[in-house]
Amino acid sequence: MTASTVNYLWSMQDVLGQGATASVYKARHKRTGEQVAVKVFNMVSYSRPQEVQMREFEMLRRLNHSSIVRLYAVEEMSSKQKVLVMEYCSGGSLLSLLEEPENAFGLPETEFLIVLQCVVQGMNHLRENGVVHRDIKPGNIMRQVGEDGKSVYKLTDFGAARKLEDDEKFLSIYGTEEYLHPDMYERAVLRKPQQKAYGVSVDLWSIGVTFYHAATGSLPFTPFGGPRRNKPIMYKITTEKPTGAIAGIQRSADGPIEWSYHLPLSCQLSQGLKVQLVPVLAGILEADQERCWAFDQFFTATTDILQRDTVHLFSLQQAMAHCIYIYHYNTYVLFFEEVASQTGVAVQQQHLLYLGHELPLEGNMKVVNLPRTSSSQPLLLLSHIHETSSSLPFREPETPVIPSRFDIIADYNFSKVIVGVVHQYLRIVHLLHTHRELLLQGYYSHMMKLRKECGEAMLSIRMVTIRLQACLSSANIRVFHCCLLQIREHLPVYASGIQEFQTRLDQLHIEQAGFSSSGCSCRQKMEVLLEKITAIHQQYRKDRLTGKLPYNDEQIHKFEKIHLLSHIKRVKALFREDCVQKYKDVLASTWTWNRSEQCLTCFYLNKAVLSLYKPPGKPAKGNFMNRKLRSLLLPVSSYCQHSYCLLCQIINYQQLGGAGQWPSVSVGMCVKDLLIYNHLYDLKCYAAFIHTTPTQYLCPISYHCNKMIQL
Repeated sequence: MTASTVNYLWSMQDVLGQGATASVYKARHKRTGEQVAVKVFNMVSYSRPQEVQMREFEMLRRLNHSSIVRLYAVEEMSSKQKVLVMEYCSGGSLLSLLEEPENAFGLPETEFLIVLQCVVQGMNHLRENGVVHRDIKPGNIMRQVGEDGKSVYKLTDFGAARKLEDDEKFLSIYGTEEYLHPDMYERAVLRKPQQKAYGVSVDLWSIGVTFYHAATGSLPFTPFGGPRRNKPIMYKITTEKPTGAIAGIQRSADGPIEWSYHLPLSCQLSQGLKVQLVPVLAGILEADQERCWAFDQFFTATTDILQRDTVHLFSLQQAMAHCIYIYHYNTYVLFFEEVASQTGVAVQQQHLLYLGHELPLEGNMKVVNLPRTSSSQPLLLLSHIHETSSSLPFREPETPVIPSRFDIIADYNFSKVIVGVVHQYLRIVHLLHTHRELLLQGYYSHMMKLRKECGEAMLSIRMVTIRLQACLSSANIRVFHCCLLQIREHLPVYASGIQEFQTRLDQLHIEQAGFSSSGCSCRQKMEVLLEKITAIHQQYRKDRLTGKLPYNDEQIHKFEKIHLLSHIKRVKALFREDCVQKYKDVLASTWTWNRSEQCLTCFYLNKAVLSLYKPPGKPAKGNFMNRKLRSLLLPVSSYCQHSYCLLCQIINYQQLGGAGQWPSVSVGMCVKDLLIYNHLYDLKCYAAFIHTTPTQYLCPISYHCNKMIQL
């Protein structure tokens, strides 16, 4: 059966949505074939006052924004029924998107930010035109998919909208009860007589519930049995909500209400976005209209979120992913501080890698100059302080109890929840796989860097040894002969320590290669199980529509229920015994790798420095030196790098044929500064440098060398 207007034609089977006063169909232009949505009003709508009937036409005519569904025309059917011809959104509604099993725990962060941006822009346009919507909910937010595959969300259904300025009030009741402001809920749902006037803040409450629903996949306020079955407790939760709380749930009949001040760990939003979003939700989910945020404050806070750039970062020692939300014009100093705020790693301990290479960042540079990052290709954060990851980056989803008796509706609802739960398991598996790869890549890059620097350090020691031998054979520096002999005696300590360090790095590299070669097939197995569970869910949907099943179909239904239970157990076993266990093994090994690097560095530098600077005839101040080294412990790379630079200075000096002079004051100050900061290994390198300097320049330096040896 079809229906039409002068220019448009549609099938009565192509229903996009139905409401109390109208139905929406997918239609086509008779001449061009362009797809549109037509809203056909039923007879109930004509029982309303003429002013109310014309309100939606007038509202849509005056609104023109990319985040609001466009009105093309107002036409009539042959029966004189009014028809609104509007923009067709092929992606359905936000509600239909949230009802898809893969979004049972909320939208991905990128998609949520698009929802946030579009709704904020659309609401801002409404306020600029003095319009209050009064029925904001996921079902009234349509989704258009562009040519690039990206979503655009648009506000629709302005049947309840009316013109209202910020300081004006209204008395009439509109809206959907789960998203209604508590004052309106009391009158519309509980039928309690009251003459409260309502302002524009009622839209803010509905926006808050909608955003929470989009972020988590569930409603923020849930009484036992559900909002529609336990309306008095629903009202109690929304009106007695403590300041700052963004959710409340009652888990048992007459049980206590559990308040939440944070978004759940199960949702897909990063901690960086959660920190920005929670204050907004707390500000607009406020029943007291006097304490609720105004629209200006809401627009300011949400615009602040949307204007920030996202920098993906992965902390190797913590094995945690982070999203840093920061303005593109901020300097790296602010970026480092934000990293410290999220990770707990002090600014001076941060070391960043990108694509396996060190990322040199200067404090006055801008965030806009950072390379483009993603969750699979983030900046890698190394810390000079040994840390361990104490928790896994997920919470295993809860599985509801399977219905014990044969019940078509209960079985369908159970299977729907299970499909969403398995999608969450798969999402966690993907997360752990990504973290595992980042850990292996990060530590591989770090080990290769240490191997290279160890090689450079060995080259430095060999070249210094050659220079030292030349100095010992010179007759001009007999006065320093004992000092030079002492230095030559301890150079092998450094060489042997670095060689042992290289050997340990080789062992760690072999161990790491074993992890890289051992793949994880649990994800593919779980995807196959998901297909089987989804097929059972689809069959249960057909059974629900059929109603009473014949005997044979009922037996098949029961057998599928047994298979469903078996598939669920298999998914959990794969997750816990295969995927999670392999991830824990990698975590344990990275702890060992990190610990080995730190301990080896500490041991060999302690050994070398203590033996070199032990005063003749006096016991070494081991405890003091150990404390100093532990307090100033840096990775071996920094020592190797600095000594290599000093060696370059020596080589450059000799290439110049000894021309020019080394200012005695500057050299002395360098030695003094090194003594102050206790960079003992660097001081050793300076000693080598000093004793390759021609004799005529040694007099101003000898005083500092003697002081150094006395220490």
